[in-house]
Amino acid sequence: MVSDIGVGAAKTGMLATADLVEGVARAVQELALPNLVVDPVMASKSGTVLLHPDAVEALRRKLLPLARVATPNLPEAEILLGKRLAHFRDIEDAARELHSMGAACVVIKGGHREAEPEDLFYDGRRFVVFQGARVRTTSDHGTGCTFSAAIAALLARGAEPAGAVGEAKRYVTEAMLRAPRLGSGHGPLNHFFFLGRSGG
Repeated sequence: MVSDIGVGAAKTGMLATADLVEGVARAVQELALPNLVVDPVMASKSGTVLLHPDAVEALRRKLLPLARVATPNLPEAEILLGKRLAHFRDIEDAARELHSMGAACVVIKGGHREAEPEDLFYDGRRFVVFQGARVRTTSDHGTGCTFSAAIAALLARGAEPAGAVGEAKRYVTEAMLRAPRLGSGHGPLNHFFFLGRSGG
């Protein structure tokens, strides 16, 4: 498939074990996949742990160095670095440290902060803060996966990482605002709001 139709970008999601992480890293290198977005999914919204402890070290060593953009949320960044990130200065330092592990660009998502959900982007040269208003909704299942997938799609279209992150954040926000409000738990986003149907 890669040699037939080509690949403009790829993303990772939940990789439960070290063997899976290492297998994906090998495939990325062997296939020379460009524009890899690493979303280090470690726990579900309900709190279920999704990544075995041995996989965390494999992710640090094998997968982060292949990332054009890594997209940890705040708890995931804390796990990757093994320390609490209590203040904004800590988050800046964390972005630098994750970049030093090999990720070309890092965006630490701010949705878990008590303040407004600011995402911090760092590419080794500059910080960019992407501000946003918190959306009060239960239609937030898969926001992180949607965010990283949107970044990958935009990179495949030729966007630069910072621009891709900003556009992806706007897309996820709108998809939550126009979500169909299904069920009593964490429902899905409306990924196709741009087709003209609000779904709400």
